[in-house]
Amino acid sequence: MATAAVRLTQLSHGAGCACKLPAGSLREVLRALPAFEAADLIVGHTGLDDAAVWRISDDLAVVQTIDFFTPLVDDPYTFGRIAATNAFSDVYAMGGRPAFALNVVAFPKTLPMELLGEILRGGADVARAAGAVVAGGHSIDDPEPKYGMAVTGFVHPDQVWTNAGGRAGDALVLTKPIGTGIVTTAVKRGAPDPEAVDAAVESMTTLNAGAAEAVRAAGPHAVTDVTGFGLVGHAREVAEGAGLRAEIDLAAVGLLPGVRELIAEGHVPGGTRTNLELAAGYAEFGAGLGEDERLLACDAQTSGGLLVALPPERAEALPWPAIGRLAAGPAGTVLVD
Repeated sequence: MATAAVRLTQLSHGAGCACKLPAGSLREVLRALPAFEAADLIVGHTGLDDAAVWRISDDLAVVQTIDFFTPLVDDPYTFGRIAATNAFSDVYAMGGRPAFALNVVAFPKTLPMELLGEILRGGADVARAAGAVVAGGHSIDDPEPKYGMAVTGFVHPDQVWTNAGGRAGDALVLTKPIGTGIVTTAVKRGAPDPEAVDAAVESMTTLNAGAAEAVRAAGPHAVTDVTGFGLVGHAREVAEGAGLRAEIDLAAVGLLPGVRELIAEGHVPGGTRTNLELAAGYAEFGAGLGEDERLLACDAQTSGGLLVALPPERAEALPWPAIGRLAAGPAGTVLVD
């Protein structure tokens, strides 16, 4: 079987982070689990944060995360780059600096191993760009390909970022445009817009390292990265952690080129529609926003940008515009207008 003839996206049921289980379902499962407590566990699963953080000493903590998903593009090298960039993002979202990673692989033994080699080469190149090393991994035979990484990084215990800590009046800043779920769904269906695909791949393969450095200098109150639960879903987490309401000005949110046209053509991932259905329980949309705008606000992102809450005067020092704010209101709700 020629590797060029294999369309990876046709071997998966979904695309990238749109394959995540619904946030509501996960919340129900996690509520039923015991809440582990330990003196050195700085961040665990109870706050729905991006990674776990464990204190090693008074001036050092380890940040650990795992992330993997199904193919969202057909080129194996690009798929590897996107998946690895997405995995590293969780360490950056906690204020950490990555050190090493382990590959997580599910791959059909019936496919050419050259394809897997290209996927792993993409992941290795991203690790190298992040100043980290790939130290090993684990693989299984699976008819549906999946790839990602478990990434370990380090941070000072007093400099850990979480999705909680936002304060009333904080500006919300997003460091990447949205729309990757819509674009990759078009790729899967064989109807991509080349300009939109190139822009989406460029965004998804851009490490959040530079963004994290800029945010660190500004002094954030809360940080998360925007992935499978969409902008509205992750804004909800920040609002819930702050005990406030998040207000989003959708007109201020950057969009990838061509996404509105792709929505009009029906290229909307199932994960995005699920996000919008769940948003009915906590989000309010302005009367002027039609279904297309609501889908954009809830689009399941892969390797998205950092969503940052910080004082407005500090936000002005960042190279991205504010897209909203935290304000008094029912905790964990979102207003999109």
